[in-house]
Amino acid sequence: MTDWKAGLNGDPLPWLLESDTTQPSVRYFTLRDILDIDENSVELKEAQRAIMSTGPVPVILDAQEKEGYWMKPGAGYSPKYRSTVWQIIFLAQLGADTTDRRVQAAGDYILSHAIAKHGGFTYNGTSSAFIHCLAGNLGAALIDLGFANDPRLMTALEWQARMITGAGIADSEDKDILDRYYAYTPGPLFACGPNMGLPCGWGAVKAMLALGKVPPSSRTGNISTAIEQGTEFLLSRDPAIADYPFGRGDKPSSSWFKLGYPIGYVADMLQNLEVLTLLGRINDPRLAHSLEFLQSKQDSLGRWKMEYSLNGKMWADIEKKGLPSKWITLRALRVLKAAYPQ
Repeated sequence: MTDWKAGLNGDPLPWLLESDTTQPSVRYFTLRDILDIDENSVELKEAQRAIMSTGPVPVILDAQEKEGYWMKPGAGYSPKYRSTVWQIIFLAQLGADTTDRRVQAAGDYILSHAIAKHGGFTYNGTSSAFIHCLAGNLGAALIDLGFANDPRLMTALEWQARMITGAGIADSEDKDILDRYYAYTPGPLFACGPNMGLPCGWGAVKAMLALGKVPPSSRTGNISTAIEQGTEFLLSRDPAIADYPFGRGDKPSSSWFKLGYPIGYVADMLQNLEVLTLLGRINDPRLAHSLEFLQSKQDSLGRWKMEYSLNGKMWADIEKKGLPSKWITLRALRVLKAAYPQ
């Protein structure tokens, strides 16, 4: 297929470009990512301003404490999905204004409270609580929210890269060494304690989401090596099958195949493709079946359905589960546009 639009059953762009006070971010991202509207255009700037005045972003920010956190002070992992960690992740995914003082306060707060002595993100601030899915989510979100040049973030990303490559990281049995593996991450290449010590596909997607956003000019040798290893790990399986190593049961989690938004610690097959797009590998022939599978999930109007939802758990609901979703459609179009350029 030579044109990504040729694979659509209908034209969803007018729908995505509607002025929508419930999901204003979709119009902004469609203008920016699908139509390639100039970032300095009046139309794009107006769409971005709407994100901060309508829809879920102002609701999330209204719940923020003046110190920059949500719910309770500290590392901010719990309670899901109303605490600080998740608001950072969601604000980034929803396209919050990176210059807003509340957004900047939130990013600074998490960088000051969710990093352990070794320099990596953890869910409680201790060295033993590093896990790739959380670290990747936070790293990616903070880059999107304007913290790419913050040395604390770069230190955390370098730590994550080393946990993938094993560079300078001791065995988990070396209890007297700080730079070592721990129970939640017992070894290199996305080893995951909750996955019975096997490499975790979800963790790999999240780690590559973060490291892939680091500008090439800022990538250390460890980050570059980790990206190479992580990319090949993701490409070693078909995202539409997702038979990455799993330590429980005899088949992958069903969550891989349910497309949702915003995305928490779970990864779905579309996010896998999004990350491989970010890494410049969406044209790899090993992804042909996954792209066909993605196209098969659209309806007769070229829209994709919301299959997984965090509604009722967040400060603001997004879209209704089981109905056509502007967010999922936008995500699918980004991938297809990259896979089948005009």
